Amino acid sequence: MGKHNKLNGIIHIRIAFYSEVGIGISANTILLLFHLFKFLFDNGIKNTDVIIGLLALIHLLMLLIMGFIATDSLTPLGGLWDDITCKSVIYLYRFLRGFSISATCLLSVLQTITLSPRSSCLAKFKSRSPQDSLRWLLFLWLFYMPFSAHFSISAVANSTVSSQGLVFVSDSCTILPMTYFLRHLFSILGVFRDIFLIGFMVLSSGYMVTLLCRHRRQCQHLQSTSLSPQASPEQRATRTILLLMSFFVLLYSLDCIIFSSRIMWNNDPVCRSIQIMVSNGYATISPLVFICTEKQSVDFLKCLWGRRVNI
Repeated sequence: MGKHNKLNGIIHIRIAFYSEVGIGISANTILLLFHLFKFLFDNGIKNTDVIIGLLALIHLLMLLIMGFIATDSLTPLGGLWDDITCKSVIYLYRFLRGFSISATCLLSVLQTITLSPRSSCLAKFKSRSPQDSLRWLLFLWLFYMPFSAHFSISAVANSTVSSQGLVFVSDSCTILPMTYFLRHLFSILGVFRDIFLIGFMVLSSGYMVTLLCRHRRQCQHLQSTSLSPQASPEQRATRTILLLMSFFVLLYSLDCIIFSSRIMWNNDPVCRSIQIMVSNGYATISPLVFICTEKQSVDFLKCLWGRRVNI
């Protein structure tokens, strides 16, 4: 009976995981295609459009890699990776995760600059080209990645090590424990890095909320003079990005809590599976937020659906 319940649990986890990955891959593909068409046929593309399109590509690749990792843990084919495969998978995932966090931070800052009034000190950054935005993204990524390099360096195949004190990535791959000094050094650097990037997001989000509240008060004044102003595209985009920042902070916090619980509970398989799904949450939710809140992307989706029906 216990074996049967365990098998059912694995099947349910597998169904939930692949459903999440399938939705995320589909949504990111649609968002990426939308911004590719916009880049090719729309002369008025903005810096934020470039970052959103790049974010969709990053999350698409992250979900594909996470699907590869989960296949090693949730199917009978697991446990066959060698050291090179382990290091490559961990490095690629950390590489993309660093880009995802950096792009999200930059997206928040760019939208703050876009929304800021002409009298603001941020106004001088409004004319920046997409190339400048990509340079800032590269700078943020270079700031993020050195503190994460130890994950790929210490990744090894499970068959070559004992199980005590390890963090399991999949049935084939683990992260070796570090010395006390290195573990605390990387922990301190990682906390500083995350506080720095999330602090940028919180500050820019707070500033955007202040500007939106000011605009709302102006709208109420205009409505009292018999006018009916509507929110501009920049203000609608700001609300979308604020919603995205909320999801990011929530899921990032949950990911950190569950990862700490994994270590305390000695890599419990259920806790590991939950963390994998929470880690995928932002990559799955973010394209849905953009698609559902942007009118042009909704029209693009209707167009694709109409062509499919006609075919």
